[in-house]
Amino acid sequence: MPGRKPRADATRNREAVLAAADALFAREGSPESVTMADIAAAAGVGKATLFRGFGDRTGLIRALYEMRLAPIRLAVEEGAPPLGPTTPPAQRVPALLEAVLCFKIDNRHLALALEGTGGDSPYAAEHYERWHGILQTALEQIPGLTDSNFTAHALLAATRADLVEHLAGQQRMTREQMRSQLAAFTARVLDSCPPRD
Repeated sequence: MPGRKPRADATRNREAVLAAADALFAREGSPESVTMADIAAAAGVGKATLFRGFGDRTGLIRALYEMRLAPIRLAVEEGAPPLGPTTPPAQRVPALLEAVLCFKIDNRHLALALEGTGGDSPYAAEHYERWHGILQTALEQIPGLTDSNFTAHALLAATRADLVEHLAGQQRMTREQMRSQLAAFTARVLDSCPPRD
């Protein structure tokens, strides 16, 4: 029946599953090593509850990611500058990229798990297509930029979770260093656009 509220135990189970999945993804060195059975056991629910509530592992990861991302998404879709839709594009593009980067730094385990759910290509994942579309739309409004599609892909590549993991882990870059490097890279890309007549 549409509009029916979920049962209290279903809501509790969902919250327990999301909390257990989040903790397991954070604790394990490799997101692929976390199974649905591990999550069910940690949440104290049966595997059937997981599959009923989320469909599969990808659905569970996506639900957890979306829960974490909700405040940023609201700021991007309806918020004030610098993320909101009324922000001039030359200011919005760097702000969008910084928001993606900081989200992935703060949620490295989850972002790594989700980027592996795009099947043959991480670029086919729903979350990637959404960020690419938002960024491309902003880039289309920048005078002199001739290929907003490619530029959006190139800029988003600098925020990939596997790169963030490499920079933070292997290279030992701090959050501030990554933010600064991304801002400088974005400025170089945007400053290279010849002005339109």
